Amino acid sequence: MARGTSTPAIRRSPRPGRSVSGPRPTPKRSSTTSRCVPSIRWPGRAMTDDRVCLALACVALAFASGCDSCDSQANEATAYTSVDQVFSEPIFRHCEEAGDLSVRSLFDTEETKSTGVLNRLIAEADHPQADVFWSGDPVRPFLLVERGLVAPYRSPNAEGLPGAFQASDGTWTGFAARARVLLVNSDLVSEADTPRSIRDLAEARWRGQTAIANPLFGTTTMHVAALFSVWGDDEAKAFLNRLRENEVRIAASNGEVKRLVVSGEVAFGLTDTDDAHEALAGGAPVRVVYPDQGDQGEQDDLGTLVMPTVAVLLAGGPHPEAGRQLIDCLLSAEVEGRMATSAAHMPLRAGVDVPEHVTALSNIEAMEVDYASVARTMERIDPWLREWVGL
Repeated sequence: MARGTSTPAIRRSPRPGRSVSGPRPTPKRSSTTSRCVPSIRWPGRAMTDDRVCLALACVALAFASGCDSCDSQANEATAYTSVDQVFSEPIFRHCEEAGDLSVRSLFDTEETKSTGVLNRLIAEADHPQADVFWSGDPVRPFLLVERGLVAPYRSPNAEGLPGAFQASDGTWTGFAARARVLLVNSDLVSEADTPRSIRDLAEARWRGQTAIANPLFGTTTMHVAALFSVWGDDEAKAFLNRLRENEVRIAASNGEVKRLVVSGEVAFGLTDTDDAHEALAGGAPVRVVYPDQGDQGEQDDLGTLVMPTVAVLLAGGPHPEAGRQLIDCLLSAEVEGRMATSAAHMPLRAGVDVPEHVTALSNIEAMEVDYASVARTMERIDPWLREWVGL
């Protein structure tokens, strides 16, 4: 399957009550769209000198074109994020309103999630343009840490978050988590036949009736790498090969998996909780299963993969103090509550009220994973995974 080619767009959060597509904002919050961004390349592969030069030239052009205020205010933070724009942009706006802060933001596309902004950050390593990376998963920040692109920062708001979801050296902090779930079409699958494990994707009775997102992008990449880390290479490769033999559909994104299930084109698929709850909120005939909870015996005791979003302060960013202020806001209980309500993300800290449709983290048997190990595995298995996909 061809890789996504849509490019991320950089913009500033609009003033409250002003549409992005409406009248042009004042220079301090002017909308800026990147006209030229580096080619998206998997970070495990080296870029040639000419590509690096081209990438950096494009970055310079992107920030120069359409920018009315390149002499940014000291309290303006530039944030890159792979969290869906529909959820992250209102949070950036909230952080602006909560303090003396302006946020300039760049969002990833659904198809290239989360490699677009990640590769841009790597391309900008010698000339950092961003202060904060808000990652939609906990493993891609490790690729930046290993390249020395992250500045440690221990926010006072990290105190209420579990130690398992933050680095002891302050290089990354997790909050507002999603989980990998099975989305099942209840018109096609009875309660008694409902799948309970990701292994059911490879069961012969579901041949041609299941879907996963392209494992080269987004949270599916992380999920596959987690299976390699927990199961080992042999078992993980055997599982993926069984998926292919079972004619699993490879969708462009998790959102596309949701669409296939809702439309009845497949019986069930593997996706994220935010996509699953969008289907529920829309009244679709679906049920959500947190897989591998051990209720069926040893064959499903793997646990559900939990994926906190992660905030990191980028080394050498233009406005580190504004970046720290933005991270303080992101790690607040208020933001975890907002993400639970708007995006069905599970708060990691105790005491945050969650809507009825959001499952509390304490009610899930989570997969035991080392996120740093998963990040290294993700790079290591990339060549094999590309071959599996057919690239």
